[in-house]
Amino acid sequence: MNQIVYQENGVTIRSFPAIHALDGPVSFSVEWNGLKFVFGGDTYPNKWYDEYAKNADLAIHECFISVPDLIEKFKFTPQGALSVGTQVHTSPEAFGKVMSRIKPRMAAAFHFFKDFDTAPAISDRIRSTYDGPLSLAEDYMVWNITKDDIRVRMAVYDEDVWPPQPTEKPQVPDESLIIPFSSMIAGGKLDVKDVIQPAYDEINKKYGLSEKQD
Repeated sequence: MNQIVYQENGVTIRSFPAIHALDGPVSFSVEWNGLKFVFGGDTYPNKWYDEYAKNADLAIHECFISVPDLIEKFKFTPQGALSVGTQVHTSPEAFGKVMSRIKPRMAAAFHFFKDFDTAPAISDRIRSTYDGPLSLAEDYMVWNITKDDIRVRMAVYDEDVWPPQPTEKPQVPDESLIIPFSSMIAGGKLDVKDVIQPAYDEINKKYGLSEKQD
């Protein structure tokens, strides 16, 4: 339990058991520069997280959608919603109890679809058992953590970006391994050479090539 799996350059990463589906899942803690981060992964509340996540600077633990929303929005049966929402996963109320026990500087709940229709119920149910610092996690959320302060913000990003430049020269294909089109498919090509030839002429001239169009 609480086994060291990495320890280099002042960074210590430990793993300890989690409870989800079958034996094998684990949670992780990262300690560095006097700070401690814990990631629970998918798990039912358990004694190992309760012990090893105490006083973490940032404690992330799963928190599933409320049982009523599983019934209403996901069309679970009441029995299925209770099973999945409280036994297979961690309910918001149970998440709150976990955080009330370990008392992190910042608690972060994840593993739910966060929108205007689900977040209020999740937050209210967490707050029924926990009144400390809380983040309802979502994509691109960032926690800037120092010993004096924790700031929660959203990363600024651009979805419309070009791919990065390659780090190596492209390999020349082995023509002997090329699998050609069948005669039927090859015979289905529309003749558009007259409109793509100018592209070949332009690139050949610019880069000193002698490529031929097919």
